[in-house]
Amino acid sequence: MHPHHSTPDNIRTACAAAQAAAADFAAQPLASRAALLRALANALEAHRQPLVALADRETALGPVRLNGELDRTCFQLRGFAEQVEAGAAQPVQDDPAVAGAPPAGRPHLTRVHMALGPVAMFAASNFPFAFSVLGGDTAAALAAGCPVVVKAHPGHPQLSRDVFALAADCLNTLGLNPGVLQLVQGAGIEVGVALVRDPTIEAVAFTGSQRGGVALWQEANARPRPIPFYGELGSINPVVALPSALATQSQALATALAASITLGCGQFCTSPGVLVVHHDDAGQAFVRQLAEALTLSRPHAMLHSGIRAGFDAGVARLQSRGGVTTVLAAPAREPSPGAHLFATEAATFVADAVLQEEVFGPACLVVWVRDLDETLQVLQAVRGSLTATLWGADADTADNRRLVRAAQAMAGRVLFAGLPTGVAVTAAQQHGGPWPSSTHAFSTSVGYAALARFLRPVALQDAPEWLLQAKGQA
Repeated sequence: MHPHHSTPDNIRTACAAAQAAAADFAAQPLASRAALLRALANALEAHRQPLVALADRETALGPVRLNGELDRTCFQLRGFAEQVEAGAAQPVQDDPAVAGAPPAGRPHLTRVHMALGPVAMFAASNFPFAFSVLGGDTAAALAAGCPVVVKAHPGHPQLSRDVFALAADCLNTLGLNPGVLQLVQGAGIEVGVALVRDPTIEAVAFTGSQRGGVALWQEANARPRPIPFYGELGSINPVVALPSALATQSQALATALAASITLGCGQFCTSPGVLVVHHDDAGQAFVRQLAEALTLSRPHAMLHSGIRAGFDAGVARLQSRGGVTTVLAAPAREPSPGAHLFATEAATFVADAVLQEEVFGPACLVVWVRDLDETLQVLQAVRGSLTATLWGADADTADNRRLVRAAQAMAGRVLFAGLPTGVAVTAAQQHGGPWPSSTHAFSTSVGYAALARFLRPVALQDAPEWLLQAKGQA
């Protein structure tokens, strides 16, 4: 067995340590949690150079991208610290007693929130800082007062260990229980399954493939006491380019869309995988411009051989489908793949579930439509997506209202300008959509609302004064 492959005993020990730390960590002053989050950010920045160099060796994502990702990770850690200090981790709603019989009369009710307890966090391959050991899920859980057991991703194992060591030093310096953050590792599915099955785990946060996420989700629901499974599983993120947008911005939009499709070699959960465009002269010209821009792109190597194999299989799947034409098949420049662009008609897309599947990598499928009704049918066929982008829906018209309603029904974030790659860390963000893009459409894995996933509401009825004082309500 690999020396860094966690055994069943290792996993039980890590989970037990997290459980032993849970009550004390939840009871820590808010200032203590905020101090921890800021200390973690400071530690990452203090060790930026060796961490970025190591991450580049393990992922080949490049120092520019990785430095930016480290900056984002520090930003969200500090942002959650500010949220903790502002009271977001202990929201309270108080309804004073009203004399008389129900329904007008009522007892004194105070709605508070408690930390769930140990959280299992599955790191992602494509964001070795921002969705890894000290990424957004970890930051949100720590902000809520929950210990975290991280399942490191095998795509960047040494980086995970080094970041965890920095975090352990921070816990020690602040006098906090080391069980607040634990790490398990291993490439086999048995590590993840054992972690989800451990009875001390109270919730799971997962970012990764639909296949792996569904398997773990089923494990979470099959437990004697099921637990929440917050899975972000990826999506095809349709972009609707209306004629009004192409009439004035065709070339600029084509160039921007090509850059978004190939950003990070297409290894973003928000990468645009479907382009919905009218089958007219302007639409055909736009697709030609997009193909030309993709021809000039130079995607870098993919994260690992498994992802590359999945991309090649996805491309082959589209090439073999009836009713699908290949617009562009850029040659690979090993170890980097070439960008691909395919096209099909709306009716074919709606009828063929295979065309609605994500191809993780630099590829996009053009879906030709002739009117609004076909556009709506395409969006409905997608079922669920993290994002939907509507270019040209600026005027208040009946058609645009129908289009916006359809987009909101199937996506967690609807864009009217720009592109879906790049997810701002802010209070209003929503990164999670209807199935199959995520397991909980009402929750987000990016932004400060993510904190709520790890809190459980409790109503205190006619609570004694000492308890209300402790909750800040007396």
